[in-house]
Amino acid sequence: MNKPPKIAFIMDSLDALSLKKDSTLAMIHAAQCRNWQISYLGIEDLVLYEGVAHGLLQPLRLIGAFADSLDAQLVDGCRPAEGSWYELGKEVLTPLADLDIIMMRKDPPFNMEYIYATYFLERAEAAGVLCVNRPQSLRDCNEKFFATAFTDLCPPLIVSRREDQLRDFQQKHKNVVFKPLDGMGGASVFRVMDGDANLGVILETLTDFGRQQIMGQLFLPEIADGDKRILLIDGEPVPYALARVPLAGESRGNLAAGATGEGRPLTERDRFIAEQVGAQLKTRGLMFVGIDVIGDYLTEVNVTCPTCIRELDAQFSLDIAGKLMATIETKLAAQNN
Repeated sequence: MNKPPKIAFIMDSLDALSLKKDSTLAMIHAAQCRNWQISYLGIEDLVLYEGVAHGLLQPLRLIGAFADSLDAQLVDGCRPAEGSWYELGKEVLTPLADLDIIMMRKDPPFNMEYIYATYFLERAEAAGVLCVNRPQSLRDCNEKFFATAFTDLCPPLIVSRREDQLRDFQQKHKNVVFKPLDGMGGASVFRVMDGDANLGVILETLTDFGRQQIMGQLFLPEIADGDKRILLIDGEPVPYALARVPLAGESRGNLAAGATGEGRPLTERDRFIAEQVGAQLKTRGLMFVGIDVIGDYLTEVNVTCPTCIRELDAQFSLDIAGKLMATIETKLAAQNN
């Protein structure tokens, strides 16, 4: 009889998670339902010792309401006390090669510490561990820049650190959005309309006076109908998208910026975009990805820590994390044969 897979989640602190909507919790729950051996691992717990990549692994188990259903996570709207919904075992320095699967679920910032973590993951991958997502692709596929590889699917855009080029782009298109290449959750996203006297200071701030590349995109008025998050598992889209509808007077379709999530079936255009992007994702070993679509345009390809599982599960009675774990299990079996 085969032993249950050993899976580790590299992630943020458990007590920093949103119990109502965190997607990593859905993955942990799905793995626990399969009786897999689950470990918690912080990015700070990675250790290279005598040439071997290790992790200070802690056995992890959801308990109480979480062990039964993530829908029962809150009591009277209050957050459960620290440690009351999970159990963490003693940390043990363990070779990463002893694991079967590593889920990289650390939120950005995508900084040098994140890149160093991918070096550890590559050592594990070389030893036969299935890493989701592939470490090299995490480095190669910046979530905003990678989208520009699909030129025919993207709105007019520019990536530059030169103020003159960025000003020319804004002058041509009049109504644009400027944002950092390494941002998340709608942070530091600026909409600039024709004649905006703040253009100079916005560009100085975002580029750090010409020292950092940023992106400019044509503003898409369809954002008022929602910024759609489409989840793909091994290149195949979930049949529903979560449209993040901005607050009144807001132009950012991010849940972290107060947007409301409305589930919708994929349109024909959504499926076409997902098909074009999905083929590349599969080739690159990007097994769980969230693409963002506004109107008819692809705007981002989120590879580091895509979210929106819980919202779509709740609205359409899905089990996205369960499907992901089933796909991983199939990949693992094929890899080991």
